[in-house]
Amino acid sequence: MRLGVLDVGSNTVHLLVMDAHRGARPLPAYSHKVELRLSEHVERTEDGDRLSETGAARLHAFVEEALRIAEDKGVEDLMAFATSAVREAVNGDGVLERIKAATQVDIQVLSGQEEARLTFLAVRRWFGWSSGRLLVLDIGGGSLEIASGIDEQPDVAVSLPLGAGRLTRDWFTADPPPAEEVRALRRYVRTEIARSVGDVARYGQADHAVATSKTFKQLARIAGAAPSADGDNLRRSLRHADLTGWTGRLAAMDARERMGLPGVSAGRVRQLPAGAIVADATMDLFGVAELEVCPWALREGVILRRLDALPG
Repeated sequence: MRLGVLDVGSNTVHLLVMDAHRGARPLPAYSHKVELRLSEHVERTEDGDRLSETGAARLHAFVEEALRIAEDKGVEDLMAFATSAVREAVNGDGVLERIKAATQVDIQVLSGQEEARLTFLAVRRWFGWSSGRLLVLDIGGGSLEIASGIDEQPDVAVSLPLGAGRLTRDWFTADPPPAEEVRALRRYVRTEIARSVGDVARYGQADHAVATSKTFKQLARIAGAAPSADGDNLRRSLRHADLTGWTGRLAAMDARERMGLPGVSAGRVRQLPAGAIVADATMDLFGVAELEVCPWALREGVILRRLDALPG
């Protein structure tokens, strides 16, 4: 089958076209993505956070564009899902209903735990059973997902409101952020993560700690990992000892200076200090000395779950 996955994330909206069939590794055929940064189009109101009209219009336009591309590429089955920026907007369901009425594209809203479970499935399939108990960490624009387990479904899946985009918007008033704001965010992040450590650790020590998401990939690249252009099959890792030093340095740099670092994208350059604070805290509190970066994540998990549902 030629499958299409439309991923409406807090930072990036991404159409991934893959050739796949049950029991085989999905092969990417085409990729189209735009950094809409929906988390920056969230407005605070008395009723709660709302996706702005500008954000909703841009999302609608991208869905129409993605639908045309999917048709041109011969996609048989288009799956669409949205994560935290839409999930937490009080008008998110209404925005998606309007898009569905106009395009017939049904965008399903994933819960944070579903995100964590599907990402875990993708990581398990990538590394296999020999990796033992996995600890999987994913920092998105709106949330941090943590999952641990020995099977294809994790024993525990946690989602925390600690995405790099959300924290940058809510805690930093300038770039580079003032030192007191960095310290305040560090305290908040560590308090939030610490509440979940016991829920995860009670299932046992991980044999293999893994990171997914653009934030971890960029941090690993800054710390010396090979560029993505060298291919998916190279081992890439992030050592906590290296990350600790970079966390403070990134917060002291401005966006222009961060853009000079290897692997840093313009769309996430302002979010990187907050992302590093979350990554540093998570590795520290879970006692992880080194994370291996997995090229597969949520999108691949969605595809794998779809293929598993096909008749044998």
